[in-house]
Amino acid sequence: MANKLNLDKLDIQLLQVLMEDAEVSYADLGKRFFVSPGTVHVRIKKMEELGVVQGRKLSVDTKKLGYDVTAFIGIYLEKSSLYDTVAKELKKIRQITRVNYTTGNYSMFVEVSCRDIQELKLVLHDELQKIKGIERTETLISLEESFKREVWVRE
Repeated sequence: MANKLNLDKLDIQLLQVLMEDAEVSYADLGKRFFVSPGTVHVRIKKMEELGVVQGRKLSVDTKKLGYDVTAFIGIYLEKSSLYDTVAKELKKIRQITRVNYTTGNYSMFVEVSCRDIQELKLVLHDELQKIKGIERTETLISLEESFKREVWVRE
């Protein structure tokens, strides 16, 4: 895929470093890879235009902000053709942080972050159950997240 996008070794190296720390300056990247900060800027801009780089995000420890419950919800749809409609409704629920269209037992799989079990219960009963097209759900509560990382990009 990297070759189809015309990304070279330097582009991949820049991505790897920025995925770990998006605050690294272009000057520091230039020194690290023996190119000018201008070259780094042009490369990042190119990857933004290709849609490879889609902004930079702040990483927040939600547990420290009081979001103590992470759950994964498998959603069974009445018909798979309802995916887009249901996904649009799920996007309105602030506690849902990720939605995936899947193969296997579930039609969709979502990740939810809540302050406590009571808030999770409200999401399940007061919000999810009201969405037309959802046949039923199955909830898995995460006891611990061992690690979370970005994919390792290679040429």
